[in-house]
Amino acid sequence: MGEETKAELWEGKVSVKLIDTKAENVWPLLFQDFCSIHKWLPSVDKCYKVEGVHGQPGLVRYCGTTRTSSSGGSDEPFTLWCHEKLLEIDETQRWLSYEIMENNLGFKMYRATLKVVPLEGCDEKGCEIKWLFVAEPVEGWKFEDFVSYLESSLQVMGKRMEKALQSPN
Repeated sequence: MGEETKAELWEGKVSVKLIDTKAENVWPLLFQDFCSIHKWLPSVDKCYKVEGVHGQPGLVRYCGTTRTSSSGGSDEPFTLWCHEKLLEIDETQRWLSYEIMENNLGFKMYRATLKVVPLEGCDEKGCEIKWLFVAEPVEGWKFEDFVSYLESSLQVMGKRMEKALQSPN
């Protein structure tokens, strides 16, 4: 009888510091409208509620983006998509966790936690967004490339949030 070897999980954390933006102002952008991630993440064109109640665990959102492939000379558009389920929320500590469910991105298992924490030593003027994840390795990706993708996405997300919060309403 042969031994089965289980691939190691990818685990990691990326973060972005927002020096002049309070955690209490950033948190609602992530939590109160869990289905607006397309406003912040550059890789998501569309996001909306599939089922559940806004702000409650069990809420499922659709996230998708349309791409054009140049491989094989075809420029036919195709959609990359996933359903993500809100698992847990702690409004006091400002964190939420979610998992990718059905998808065509190649994920078999992916769970993440987003935290918004005040920056120490900034008189509560700044905050840090932390994105912690655990996933089964995704075919066609290297761990380092996946982390780099998340890090660059979070950097853009942070800049977009800062800009939105600094803009007059």
